Amino acid sequence: MVGGGVVGLCAAYYLAAAGLPVEVVERRALGSGVSRGNVGWVCLSHSTPVPAPGVVRYALRSLGRPDSPLYLRPLPDPAFVRWLWRFWRSSTPAAFRRGYAAIAELNHHTFDLFDGMREAGVTTTLTRPGMVHAFLSPSEARHHLAIQREMADGHYPMPDDVTTGPDAQMLDDALSPDVRAAYLVEGEGVVDPEAFARGLGEALAAAGVKVHENAEVTGFRSAAGRVTALRTSQGEIPCGAVVIAAGMHSSQLLRSLGRPLPLQAGKGYSFSVDLDPAPRHTLYFGERRAVASPIGGTTRIGGTMELSGNNNRLDWRRIVAVALASRHYLGRWFDDPDDLVGLIRDPWVGGRPFLPDGLPLIDRVPGHQNAFAATGHGMLGVTLGPATGHRLAEYVLTGRRPEVLAPFRFDRLGR
Repeated sequence: MVGGGVVGLCAAYYLAAAGLPVEVVERRALGSGVSRGNVGWVCLSHSTPVPAPGVVRYALRSLGRPDSPLYLRPLPDPAFVRWLWRFWRSSTPAAFRRGYAAIAELNHHTFDLFDGMREAGVTTTLTRPGMVHAFLSPSEARHHLAIQREMADGHYPMPDDVTTGPDAQMLDDALSPDVRAAYLVEGEGVVDPEAFARGLGEALAAAGVKVHENAEVTGFRSAAGRVTALRTSQGEIPCGAVVIAAGMHSSQLLRSLGRPLPLQAGKGYSFSVDLDPAPRHTLYFGERRAVASPIGGTTRIGGTMELSGNNNRLDWRRIVAVALASRHYLGRWFDDPDDLVGLIRDPWVGGRPFLPDGLPLIDRVPGHQNAFAATGHGMLGVTLGPATGHRLAEYVLTGRRPEVLAPFRFDRLGR
C-alpha cells in the first residue's frame, strides 16, 4: 500500500482483514497529508462532484479576488489549461447528475462500514450530530434545499422545508441572529480525521501490518506486466501487488508505470478556534460556502477551493477570508483580522487531489495485472475512504471489478 492517508489506510485495513499480508509505505507520517486538516465530514448530502453547472462561471468571477470562496489563479502551464478545459466539459447538468449518482451509489453503505470498523475495535471517532445548513436569505435556503431534495431522490432523509426567522437560530446555539433561514439534515456525521487515521494505524499494527513511515516511493520494479517491488528511499520492498493511494503524489507514481493522471490540487484551508457557544452540529454556511465542525473539543472552520497549481503554499489572505465568511453565521467572534493570529490554532492548507471530472479513480492500472490506484477523492476522502477501501479490496481479492466501481475506472479519463 503506497499512501498512509485515510483512503490508503482503509484499503490496507480491508485487505488485512481478508487475510492478506499487507505493508503500508508513507513518505511522511500516517495521516499527515490532506487527511490531517480537513473538517472531518462523513456525509451523504454534500457528496457531489465539484464540476457542476455554473461553477466555471463562478470561478471566472474570482479572478483577481483571493478572498473568493472559489479562487482560480491561472498558471502559464499547458497541463493546467487542459485540466480546466476538461473540468468545464464535465460541468454540464448531465455529467453532474451521472457523477452524483455514481458517488451516491458508492457511498450507500458508508455508515454501515464505519459501524463495522467500530465494532471491530477501530477508534473511528464518528458521531452523527446532523448537518445544519445556514443561510442569510430564506429564498437562497429554499433554492438550495430544493436542489438537494431533488438530488437525494430518497437515498437519504431531507427536511420538507426550511426554518426561517429567529427560529432558525434554534437549530444550533452557535448560529448568529444574521442567520435568517436554516434546515437540518439528520444523521450526517463527523470524525476527528487525525484520530481516525491513528485508530486505523493502531488497528493495522494489531493485525500485524508493517508500516514504513518517512519512506518515499520513487518507482517500481516490474516484470512481465506485474509489479514485483517498490523502490523507496529506504530500499526495495518486494510485493505481490500494489495499491497506489498517495493523493497528489499518485500522478508521479503512475507516470512511472506509464499511466500519468491529470491531477490538480484543489487547495482547502482550515483552522481551529474555541467558540462559546460552540456548534453542536456540522455547519454549512450557504452563501459563503464555508463550513464548521465540532472536532476534538474545539471548532474547526474551513472552506475555499483554490486552483493555483500543485503546491501547498499557505496564503494567509485565504485564512482571513474563511474567518470573515464564518462571522456572518457565527457572530463577531473576532473584531479585527489582526486578532486572528492570537485566536486561531493550526492554520492549515492542503492540496486535495482532483481529476477534471470531479470523480475519484478506483481501478486496476492498465498494463499491470497486480497494480491498483485509488486517488482523486478531492474533498470526499474521509467520507468515501471506507467504501473505497472495501470495494478495492474486493477487486484485488477476486480480480473482478465490482460494478459500483465502473464509473471510477481509468479508461474514462482518455475520452
